[in-house]
Amino acid sequence: MSGRRTLFGVGIDPLTMDQTVQRCLDAVRDGRPLEVGVVNAAKLVTMRRDPRLRAAVAGCDLVVADGQAVVWAARLLRSPLPERVAGIDLFMRLLAAAEQHGYSVYFLGATEDVLRRMNRQVALRFPGLKVAGSRNGYFDDAEQPEIADAVRAGGAQLLFLGMTSPKKEIFTAAYGRRTGVHVVHGVGGSFDILAGVTRRAPLAWQRLGLEWLYRLLQEPRRLARRYLTTNAAFVAMTARELVRRTPAAPSVNRSH
Repeated sequence: MSGRRTLFGVGIDPLTMDQTVQRCLDAVRDGRPLEVGVVNAAKLVTMRRDPRLRAAVAGCDLVVADGQAVVWAARLLRSPLPERVAGIDLFMRLLAAAEQHGYSVYFLGATEDVLRRMNRQVALRFPGLKVAGSRNGYFDDAEQPEIADAVRAGGAQLLFLGMTSPKKEIFTAAYGRRTGVHVVHGVGGSFDILAGVTRRAPLAWQRLGLEWLYRLLQEPRRLARRYLTTNAAFVAMTARELVRRTPAAPSVNRSH
């Protein structure tokens, strides 16, 4: 496997979904910690003005492209990535693998109601999965050490964080090792999708890179300004980077 690609100053691992899953399973098997970070267009924009988020993502052992726009930008900027590694798809693949191999998991994030619904769905879809514990994602910073210790006490091998950025990245950076798990994966709103609270875009929309638009149509008032702002900023970032990377044409000497 070739080394990391650098995109907008951020190191991204050029891995397929299968390779990413295998890296996670290898970490559990070998008993070593692996923090998985995912980046999409919105997060790359936010990282420009949030040094804590930037440092937290940079500190991850593995960083993959969660957004199709990131894959397209990487191709345009001649730092190609093999494919999108969507956080929710990685989440589902790891749950299936954990059930198959007998690994235990812990869920941290979302509201108590969403967590309860998701746990019911997990029990239906993955009846053999060992769930070491779960907790909602509404807590103060001062509670983080206690929560990390509770995860450790449960003995989980994989920890899934269903929290928004930058909270999940900052928690992982500060307390990921303290939890004692081998793999930490921040899955964002995946708990809501698995719980059936929000709907995921159809596959055709995903392939066109329009998942953001599908979400926008579901929650226009909450998401309109954010998506339009971040999408415009990402396009501008990509254009500036393209200009920066494009060598200037050699000047022609017309003197005789």
